[in-house]
Amino acid sequence: MTLDTIDLKMLALLQKEGRLSNQQLAERVALSPSACLRRLRALEDSGVILGYQAIVDPARTGQPFEAIVHVSLDQSQPGWHEAFVAHLADWPEVREASIVTGASNYILQVRTADLQAFSGFVVDKLNRVHGVREICSHIVMRKIKTPGQPSPRG
Repeated sequence: MTLDTIDLKMLALLQKEGRLSNQQLAERVALSPSACLRRLRALEDSGVILGYQAIVDPARTGQPFEAIVHVSLDQSQPGWHEAFVAHLADWPEVREASIVTGASNYILQVRTADLQAFSGFVVDKLNRVHGVREICSHIVMRKIKTPGQPSPRG
């Protein structure tokens, strides 16, 4: 699908305000509601728009502690990747996981209630995975830019 300037404007608006009604979106991109809806459905059907979600405040849901964890695995073990990915599916503490290049194989975004719970996750779950060679954790002190939130100035 080739995106034109109207499609790009619609996407930018929806990324900032995902709850815009079709009428509001149509007004902001200067289209009729029916034309806007056709374009929106085309963006959804083609996979440009993957879905819609709420941005939740982790502190208000009991998960204010965040760490970015780099994990290196022993790649000589058969099925090392599949086994690790299977563990990830069972760990609610892991909010995001990426396969990366460089010194580690994976980067995980981990959320827990506090440092003690995070320590328990690392010791009792992550460190017990067969083939884990190295774990390097970075504690997030403060978020300065997040999806759905305005960037701070200064």
